Amino acid sequence: MRPPAMAGLLLLGVTLCMGLAALPPSVAAAGGLVLGGGLAFRRRVGLRAAGLVLAGFCLAVLHGHHAMGQRIDAGHVGVDLDVTGEVVGLVRPGSPVTRFELRLLAVPGAPELVGRRVGLAWYGAAPELVPGERWAMQVRLRRPRGVLNPAGFDSERRALERRLAATGHVRDAGPATRLAPARGLDAWRQQASERVAAAAPGEAVRYVQALALGDTRGLSAADWEALRNTGLSHLLAISGFHVGVVAGLGAVLAGWLSRLWPPLLRRFPRPMLMAFAALALALGYAAAAGFSLPTRRALLMIAAALLARVLRRPVDPWNSLALAMLAVLAVDPLAVLSAGFWLSFLGVSWLLWCLADAAGEGYARALLRAQWVATLGLLPLTAWFFGHASLAGPLANLVGVPLVTLLVVPLSLLGTALEAMAVGLGRWPLALAVWLIGVAEPWMQALSTRAWAARSLPPPGLAAFALALAGVAVLLLPRGVPGRWLAPLLVLPLLWPRLPAPPAGGFDLELIDVGQGLSVLVRTRGHALVYDFGPRPPGGRDMGQAAVLPVLRARGLGRVDALVLSHDDNDHDGGLPIVHRAFPDAPVFGQQAWLPRAGRLLPEQATRRACLAGEGWHWDGVDFEFLHPTPYFPDVGNEGSCVLRVEGRFGSALLTGDVGEVVERRLMRLWPDRLPADLLVLGHHGSRHSSSPAFLDAVAPRHALNASGHRSRFNHPHPDVLQRLAERAIPLSDTGEHGHLRATVRRDGVAVTRWREAGRRFWHEPD
Repeated sequence: MRPPAMAGLLLLGVTLCMGLAALPPSVAAAGGLVLGGGLAFRRRVGLRAAGLVLAGFCLAVLHGHHAMGQRIDAGHVGVDLDVTGEVVGLVRPGSPVTRFELRLLAVPGAPELVGRRVGLAWYGAAPELVPGERWAMQVRLRRPRGVLNPAGFDSERRALERRLAATGHVRDAGPATRLAPARGLDAWRQQASERVAAAAPGEAVRYVQALALGDTRGLSAADWEALRNTGLSHLLAISGFHVGVVAGLGAVLAGWLSRLWPPLLRRFPRPMLMAFAALALALGYAAAAGFSLPTRRALLMIAAALLARVLRRPVDPWNSLALAMLAVLAVDPLAVLSAGFWLSFLGVSWLLWCLADAAGEGYARALLRAQWVATLGLLPLTAWFFGHASLAGPLANLVGVPLVTLLVVPLSLLGTALEAMAVGLGRWPLALAVWLIGVAEPWMQALSTRAWAARSLPPPGLAAFALALAGVAVLLLPRGVPGRWLAPLLVLPLLWPRLPAPPAGGFDLELIDVGQGLSVLVRTRGHALVYDFGPRPPGGRDMGQAAVLPVLRARGLGRVDALVLSHDDNDHDGGLPIVHRAFPDAPVFGQQAWLPRAGRLLPEQATRRACLAGEGWHWDGVDFEFLHPTPYFPDVGNEGSCVLRVEGRFGSALLTGDVGEVVERRLMRLWPDRLPADLLVLGHHGSRHSSSPAFLDAVAPRHALNASGHRSRFNHPHPDVLQRLAERAIPLSDTGEHGHLRATVRRDGVAVTRWREAGRRFWHEPD
């Protein structure tokens, strides 16, 4: 069996493991690995194939058990620990929080934690932290856990990829002490990055730092959005193509050296000299980039090809790629959780398959073909992982690929290397690289803002994804292949999926998990409304960008018909600007007293309306009505929240914002007949002073939904509220415990789906 087939079968087994909600026992996985390894050496092709799939599956299970076993146990959660550790990876300084990772070297009273890696936040004025330094500090840890939605960033999966045992923060900065100076590769990388910034000052230097050293800390969320819209993100990830160019440069330099100094060939034949020089430069570049996945893959491919060259064996790029994949999967099968793994290997596979006959073509034509292949071939993956497709990608890459790969990368590497030798030595190459990027960046930014530059796509199902891959494969076959014109039909389920919508008179109500905050999506058959937008904490993620927008795109919403801000509080309005930017035509409803100062969050041209009691509208058989505040109600913060009632043919819901007992009594007096509802979103995240017994009796909900952060520092939902609900036998679903919540109101009743149960994977923390 050839290496490509072996790599594909092993990959299939590893990928099957990633879909598990829980891992099989490790003892069974160890036995399965031995059995699979034995079958892989049998002569019958079917047995060998089954053995490789089984071996890949069981290997991934064992790695999963080991990674999950590294997470701290409950006894170390929420307690102060005095630890000694070494800073690893590049530090992300900021205000008001600095983020870094620490490898624990000593933990008095908990020796089992030694050697584990934790992600920490240092709030307030933090000292300068340098990778490789050893520190003694007091920390408070928790198991890796984050917001969990059907789409968007999965921090628990990311923690598994990075093998983080815990996350937490520096508890008391006073006793923190630096014990040893910086050392190691990451310390050199951070120092080199600072030297690059000093040698070539300018805004565009952040791209040079990313290209030469894999240091993307200087790139903002707006930068990444522009790169995604233009399909240029792969260039900033230090792609394998860059490593190949550096390796080729090493081979050329070695060839020149052998001609300038012929006696060198007496000890080293030219092919061997060129091979070792290429590998040495590629290894140096990979090290400077922190040995990221694309660089490791490219390094392994280059090593396999150069070994064949030295041994005077035919160089087969397919075998080199397969051997690189086998090596990556054998060492770290959990790498398949990273989008970079798939984009890297599948991207090279498409290029090898489709450009094998490109020899003799001119540069321009070969570049055009490569862009066509890369854009079309990676479309299913970008839809799967990122929920978007860059339509401007082919045009942007025509300029970006040659500019970055052939000019900026060599200049950046040359300048970085010279600057590492002596300060100021690499100033001119770095300045030229920064100037080239500075010339191209405005064009890229302008292109990224075009309405047609990118299209959001809902995450495809497995069947649509497989059909799209098959369609792309057929479409990229040579001209003249029978039935090739039918291939676009296979891609249609990916580009235009059939998304279920509520029936007329029914609606869906979704509480998006935004941590300690609130955001609710209400969908009828043909309309959508967003009520609140989650927080944007200082130094933290904008939940409008990280959670709300991904869920809206996952539902295939190209239009939102109304945005409702319950009241002016960061827990609720932090994500409003980014959501409104995505849907600028949607009117924004808010408190009458808030409207004059809405310019803090909204552009002047935004349509703003007051949410006044008694006013509402009708969509698809569903009535929307505000019950609070009344006209000229005073600006009193939480108590002035917009209270929205949603009533359809099959059920109703009540959204109460952050109102407390005072307004609850007022609602019972003004709207006694309008309060009963099947669904109640608890007021003020389940605060003790909301959801009073009388109000719960007046609403009499069949289900209660609550939005709060896990282990909320505000003690939400409060035990008193939990007791009130239990006394009335009202089931509660809480985003802090259950993640994203989706309530469907249909003819057959009201049902609530908890995403931490429905979408569970083995790396997710339990409810």
